[in-house]
Amino acid sequence: MNQRFLFPDLEKGTKEKPVNVASVPQRSPFRYPGGKTWLVPRFRQWMKSFQSVPQLMIEPFAGGGILSLTAAFENLAEKILMVELDEQVAAVWKTILSKDIRWLIQRILSFELNVDSVREILSQKPMTTRETAFRTLLKNRTAHGGILAEGAGIIKHGENGKGLHSRWYPETIARRIAAIETVSEKIEFVQTDAIEVLEEYQLTEDVVFFIDPPYTAGGKHAGSRLYNHCRIDHAGLYSLCAKLNGDFLMTYDNAEEVRTLAEQHGFKTKAIPMKNTHHTKLNELLVGKKLDWAE
Repeated sequence: MNQRFLFPDLEKGTKEKPVNVASVPQRSPFRYPGGKTWLVPRFRQWMKSFQSVPQLMIEPFAGGGILSLTAAFENLAEKILMVELDEQVAAVWKTILSKDIRWLIQRILSFELNVDSVREILSQKPMTTRETAFRTLLKNRTAHGGILAEGAGIIKHGENGKGLHSRWYPETIARRIAAIETVSEKIEFVQTDAIEVLEEYQLTEDVVFFIDPPYTAGGKHAGSRLYNHCRIDHAGLYSLCAKLNGDFLMTYDNAEEVRTLAEQHGFKTKAIPMKNTHHTKLNELLVGKKLDWAE
């Protein structure tokens, strides 16, 4: 696939500003730590830079899946493959993309939220995938920062003193899930290791990869605090990306080790401004093989 010039606004030397995430369609049912809603406008530009619509877009570290969902809703790829190893997150996507989606929607809408009911659900060990899916979304929406890793406590005060209701909007969550059903024929989900999928598709031509691994390079500890599966061989991932026939866009923490790895493999990098959940302005790093805008 040939690419047109990417991010033309950067070519003119205009100063970038962090994306206002309120202007981006909120499609994921998750409130995901490390989510990529802020990247959606840039992701669109990258996907539209190809002269033809990619046959397949793969997101090996799917998490909250906002970019996979964007690709599906906006017809940026013919098919989307979402990959996630975490059992809790995987249960949500498996349920949404199955006949149990209606059960999940009804469970969300009928749940009476209070401290006791939340603690009761979170203390249980679910017996089915769909029960795990509901428990996961409840935990994601009522835990501090949406953290699913063990040890995360539930919200006490929340926004404007709303407590647990700060992030639990059943009608909104249900509506997002129902909307995903309308594009479900484009999406496939597999629960497996991201590296295995990258190796499987490394020689495939008409495929693109959006790669967002846990941020643990350069001594960062955020990944280990936020995610149950955070161990990754970053040098090995870069070596594998160098062998991909298809194009890729990778996001990383803007760390010296990451920039060094990119340089060693001949990849291009670009720091992009974003704001975290505390509204602090930060730069995250985009990494790719053919980011012409970075020249």
